[in-house]
Amino acid sequence: MDLVKNAASIESGATALGVELGSTRIKAVLVNEDCETLASASFEWENQLVDGIWTYEMSEAWKGIQTCFAELAADVKSRYHVTLSKIGSIGISAMMHGYLPFDKEGRQLAPFRTWRNNITGEAADKLTEKLSFNIPQRWSIAHLYQAILNGEEHVKDIDFLTTLAGYIHWQLCGEKVLGVGDASGMFPIDEATGNYDASMVKIFSELPEVAAYPWKLTAILPKSLRAGTEAGHLTDAGARLLDPSGTLQAGALMAPPEGDAGTGMVSTNSVRKRTGNISVGTSAFSMNVLDEPLKEVHRDIDIVTTPDGANVAMVHVNNCSSDINAWVNMFGEFAKAIGHEQTPAKLYSTLFNTVQGADKDAGGLVNYSCLSGENITQVEAGRPLFVRTPHSHMGLGNFMLAQLYGAFAPLKIGMDVLIKDEGVKTDVMVAQGGLFKTPVIAQQVLSDSLGIPITVMETASEGGPWGMAVLAIYAKDNAGKDSLPDFLDTKVFKNPQSTTLTPNAEGVEGCKEFIAAYQDGLPLEQEAGKLVADK
Repeated sequence: MDLVKNAASIESGATALGVELGSTRIKAVLVNEDCETLASASFEWENQLVDGIWTYEMSEAWKGIQTCFAELAADVKSRYHVTLSKIGSIGISAMMHGYLPFDKEGRQLAPFRTWRNNITGEAADKLTEKLSFNIPQRWSIAHLYQAILNGEEHVKDIDFLTTLAGYIHWQLCGEKVLGVGDASGMFPIDEATGNYDASMVKIFSELPEVAAYPWKLTAILPKSLRAGTEAGHLTDAGARLLDPSGTLQAGALMAPPEGDAGTGMVSTNSVRKRTGNISVGTSAFSMNVLDEPLKEVHRDIDIVTTPDGANVAMVHVNNCSSDINAWVNMFGEFAKAIGHEQTPAKLYSTLFNTVQGADKDAGGLVNYSCLSGENITQVEAGRPLFVRTPHSHMGLGNFMLAQLYGAFAPLKIGMDVLIKDEGVKTDVMVAQGGLFKTPVIAQQVLSDSLGIPITVMETASEGGPWGMAVLAIYAKDNAGKDSLPDFLDTKVFKNPQSTTLTPNAEGVEGCKEFIAAYQDGLPLEQEAGKLVADK
């Protein structure tokens, strides 16, 4: 990249900032108008289990955002010798779903209830039946209805209900809006209008227990906006929230805030119909952009939207890489204890590469990666579990393959509904996430698990915050000129570099044997989850 040209872009504000609040990291990425990354920064944070609810403190969110911005500004100063005082456009994204209610004075009425909670089963079941539409436990409307069924005192005072991205955006620019993709995790969206489905709003509002409250659902939900729409401008107060030093100027255009699923679709160029992507991290999800509606309602399939409002079949699982990370950390402690301390990158590479010599069925080893409850496999609460028989082939390669199979197992179970039952065809399936940093290994295991080709793009490593910055560029400079799919194809992914792996017959058969053992042992894992939930 041209340092002089980029320095001039930074000084003139010909840039976009993407901020994403993920499950374990808050990250900020600054890009130029060609969507090239100029600087980035991150902040680690963790959810807490408080009174049986997975939550984050909003003060910690702001600490993370401010730390990221300060590090980003310092990085800009060091690289380009200019001060980051002006930004052209800004986009906020965050983990989807959850529950953040506020009263008319803007006071938070309840702790943030994240996507990770499995506490709305009664509400989700009843709403799915009433609306004839799958309502997952993590959706905002399920949390709201469960709070109503529980008789929670704060519900009567709700003036605004939003997601984490919607809250941060509101504080930065004063606008109570949400990108349509994130909004689709609050309440079902009508693809034709891009707004909340009016017929379903009516059904929900006429439920006797809902009608008893003074507020109207459409009045407390954020306004839904498609990608490319202006969603406000950074206020003076918002600029101080991002940059307490006072250097950053107000006025940046704000893009519609989005969920991490939507930004993952953008960062993998997977928003056109019949494309799809898989994102793996603390949780995992696949997104398949539909060219026609599903034939049936499936409890393991969510219908959400792309950032420009196209319907997407989403398979979401609560657990993926966290258990692998815990085991890798333990191996790291062992290496240090024997005087051979290794970097995390070296540990992951070394351990993953042992999979090449593993038995294709993982030698009869089975792993359940449930740090929290898992809806698809009906595990109520977190209980990671590694299982083997006296006749299993216990070895490092088999152990690591069982970890990968176990991380992908709930996703496979959900994806089988789409592929086998619904016959959904996806022309391109792009995967992203830290597990793919070691070349080939996790990518091949995922391909074998799902029985479909898997592509990994180099740009996918940029992740959600970069995808949000791209949406901010689109909102400022390209609204009305190109559709989002055309903009991505012609302006962002002109010369994509990628690798594609196809299923290996032995691997596919080995995974089938693993999944059979995994499902045979599920009653044990479910019982363990019940014991945790009861406590």
